[in-house]
Amino acid sequence: MKNYALAQLDEIPGTPCPCGTARRAFGNPDHPVASIHLVEISERARVHYHRKMTEIYLILEGEGHLELDGELVPVKPLTTVMIKPGCRHRAIGHLKIINIPVPAFDPADEHFD
Repeated sequence: MKNYALAQLDEIPGTPCPCGTARRAFGNPDHPVASIHLVEISERARVHYHRKMTEIYLILEGEGHLELDGELVPVKPLTTVMIKPGCRHRAIGHLKIINIPVPAFDPADEHFD
């Protein structure tokens, strides 16, 4: 077994998510430290939160806003934000982002009010 993992995000099939479409890598249950997602944000993502997971967003393309616990924060390319557990959040606008969930993404930790 290799002591590293490699993924080509643009070759991973997209999965629908509350934000739009995500291409997810490294969500391995054998090593659930973190994962990485290339996310295409739809016009209006759905507000959600996580009880255990922290997310780090890196805006790659587009301009818009993140709604973070009801506050609208403007974002543009190379804006980064750390979203802590319990923060209700969504993106507004057409954006392409890298999302790094820590620990690795778990669909059971995606909650809606």
